[in-house]
Amino acid sequence: MHLGRAALHQLPPTRATDLYFKVLVDEHDQPIDDDWRTRRRQALLAAYNEIAPQVLLFELFPFGRRQMRFELLPLLEETAATRPRPLVACSVRDILVGQHKPERNDEMLALIERHFDRILVHGDPELIALDETFPHAERIADRLAYTGYVVDESGRRGGPGDAGWDEVVVSAGGGAVGFELLQAAIAARSLSRAGDAIWRVLVGYKVAGEEFAALAEQAGEGLIVERARGDFPTLLMNCRLSISQGGYNTVMETLRAGARAVVVPYAGGIETEQTLRARLLARRGALEVVAEQELDAAGLAAAVDRALAGPPARARVDTGGAQRTAALLGEWLA
Repeated sequence: MHLGRAALHQLPPTRATDLYFKVLVDEHDQPIDDDWRTRRRQALLAAYNEIAPQVLLFELFPFGRRQMRFELLPLLEETAATRPRPLVACSVRDILVGQHKPERNDEMLALIERHFDRILVHGDPELIALDETFPHAERIADRLAYTGYVVDESGRRGGPGDAGWDEVVVSAGGGAVGFELLQAAIAARSLSRAGDAIWRVLVGYKVAGEEFAALAEQAGEGLIVERARGDFPTLLMNCRLSISQGGYNTVMETLRAGARAVVVPYAGGIETEQTLRARLLARRGALEVVAEQELDAAGLAAAVDRALAGPPARARVDTGGAQRTAALLGEWLA
């Protein structure tokens, strides 16, 4: 990780163990308790007071990360009492997870109106506006700014012999989910019209060693199974086709690369974001979609054939989000 001139303050890590993000464990996979919450909250507040920031930027909260209120609400209260008070902003993706409890949307609105100066929406309203997944968006319209999509622009287009050239690149992100997609892709190669290409299957580092070994054993000639790579954007720039789970980063990098694509959006638990974005892009002809519950080798191979039969993806969406975000924060501070 290249941080430039930034300093990283690592808080005690946690992760969710369930599809609904309700069960949190610590770095030793033990359920977090009140003592752990107190230590993390104190570390966060100490970092805030040490840094004395001009800008406090929250990723997703209050639209998500509700399980972390034990530390984020005290941080907001500390910020409210700071003089001079820093600019408080929220950085959020284009699509929110659907809420089954309307009062949660009211709770989000109340926190925004009380604590937040600006909301940075990393999306393009020409594809989807925030009000389609957040019913109170009009109430905070004066604080909203669309940045365009944030995309890793490190990928470089090459030629024969370069990384990923004319390959089918299969990925499921850097985490542990997506094992079934990788299995289906390995089985789909011989059923598709891309059976003459190298299929490079990228396995996340959180996937257990025995599962990685099972994928490698399933793969035959013409298939490469390896761990996720740092040059993934370059692989997309050079590939014949991308098969992926459809997360925000991968989809936007695929669009920037102009690669033909098949996505299988993750739909576990309360997840709706990936499916909605993928369907919107499919309507524009940017990619092919296979529903997670319908995933099998034959269906995936058919989607690969459809994607290869059409023109390269050229979805007209704004992908200048990184530069625009930095510019907006600078303007607001000035």
